[in-house]
Amino acid sequence: MDDQLRLEICEVCRFLYDRGYVVSNDGNVSARTPRNTILITPSGVGKGRMKPDMLVETDLEGRILSGDRHPSSEGKMHWMVYRERPDVMAVVHAHPPISTAFAVCRRPLKERYLNELIAGLGEVPVTEFAMPSTDEVPDSVRPYVHDHSAVMLANHGVLAWGATLISAFDRLEVVEQTAKVYYYVNQLGGGVEFSPEQAAQLKSMAGFYQKLAQKRED
Repeated sequence: MDDQLRLEICEVCRFLYDRGYVVSNDGNVSARTPRNTILITPSGVGKGRMKPDMLVETDLEGRILSGDRHPSSEGKMHWMVYRERPDVMAVVHAHPPISTAFAVCRRPLKERYLNELIAGLGEVPVTEFAMPSTDEVPDSVRPYVHDHSAVMLANHGVLAWGATLISAFDRLEVVEQTAKVYYYVNQLGGGVEFSPEQAAQLKSMAGFYQKLAQKRED
């Protein structure tokens, strides 16, 4: 099972690289194993070049259990999410350009413009600025980890989490797509939001969409 999980992490790393969400050594990806340990990408390796044997296994405090590399320098925010959310099985961090620009401007994605934001992802806040690779980073994310699916890290990029690697990646990609749409809306002079009543109705449909995403039962 670990072999498959390692391959899936590398696949997500490649998705990030191919879509231009990371360059060089940007970003980090992790997943929880059935043993409640964490497989995480190492420091200093480009995501487009990631190999399964490069991954590092740690406990929930970041102590190395196996692997011959150093875990990502941003591992602290991954381990915090796993400790706070036992239901989370994967965490993805990247620097997609449009949403990172929103993070630099400290502009959360909160306007009621898109069904995907209301019935799916939910509002995407911007954290307080935190010095990279310090305890400030997980501390800046912690206020949002229970009530959100993703955050924009001030001047730093996007962090998303989910029940699977693909769901965490998908959430990060939706953040970027939403930021892109909001950027164009702003360029056009502003958009028209759903009314509170319309937004409430769309939000109530979240379970309907989740059911459609599952296998059909005859």
